[in-house]
Amino acid sequence: MAFASFDSQRSSAPVAEINMVPLIDVMLVLLVIFIVTAPLLTHAVKLELPRASAQVNQAKADKVEFAIDASGALYWNGEPVSREDANTRFAAAGKQQPQPEIHLRADQAVPYKHVARTLADASRAGLAKVGFVSEPDKP
Repeated sequence: MAFASFDSQRSSAPVAEINMVPLIDVMLVLLVIFIVTAPLLTHAVKLELPRASAQVNQAKADKVEFAIDASGALYWNGEPVSREDANTRFAAAGKQQPQPEIHLRADQAVPYKHVARTLADASRAGLAKVGFVSEPDKP
């Protein structure tokens, strides 16, 4: 098929034909590829695996309710503790497997330095699961 012509009368008209041969060639190549690869995808090794009825034993981590009241007093699960005693308990909790979750309840009036010290002490002891407990706003 010729796209150019020496005839000056017909040269101004655009070519309005699409050459379908390359498109058909590509389609046939893809068809052959799919025909060849389709049986390979369905090939599977037939195995009869053994059956066992066992449940996964997941150890539940303890949780520690750590509270700081408005005056800065510290509480470990409701029991008043000093900062040194809290550090000792944080160190013991950091060695447990799995590590307990620390739920930190701080009064909204407590200075931030008490919360920051508590977070630093827990981090120093190796505790990674520390969460803040708050109450939702009531509309």
